[in-house]
Amino acid sequence: MAQPAVVEVRRSDRRRRMVSARREGDTVIVFIPGWMSDAEERRWVDEMVRRLERSEARRRSPGRKGDDALRRRSVELSRRFLEGRARPTSVRWVPPMRTRWASCTPADGTIRISERLRDAPGWVVDYVLVHELTHLLEPGHDARFWAWVHRYPRAERAMGYLEGLSAAAGLGLVGIDGEEPDTAGAPEPTSATG
Repeated sequence: MAQPAVVEVRRSDRRRRMVSARREGDTVIVFIPGWMSDAEERRWVDEMVRRLERSEARRRSPGRKGDDALRRRSVELSRRFLEGRARPTSVRWVPPMRTRWASCTPADGTIRISERLRDAPGWVVDYVLVHELTHLLEPGHDARFWAWVHRYPRAERAMGYLEGLSAAAGLGLVGIDGEEPDTAGAPEPTSATG
């Protein structure tokens, strides 16, 4: 069972009607108009925490539920973005890696995803899976590799997210699997949605 959220309420006399919320680390910040009564504040805080948690649950990767779910998600991503050509023999969560977010061994088709990513947004985990699945097609990080990876529409955004996550946590992780991304010669990402 999830722990109850730590909530901080910020009142503003400039805020007239709108109530909003966002998460900052482990704290949920709820912004409310200064004129609200204590009873209205409690009602809105409960409602906004529920909404935020629902929204976060929708964004979570289906693969976070376990290795079987992670493998099913990778099969789906291979079908959607890699023409179903990447067929891993196993995909599993592993204890946090010191130098990378994930790894792939093309020789035996195994993919390992760092537990550090369990709380990352689903679209970031999906990108990491697509990246590692692509290694089953192209072992290196050449232009052909990046052409496959950039079929995933949020590839650039996810790379930026992972760089920021690494910097914020002081991890010093580079790229996905310990390699500096070599995108020279790679096609520009498309603006496809999905």
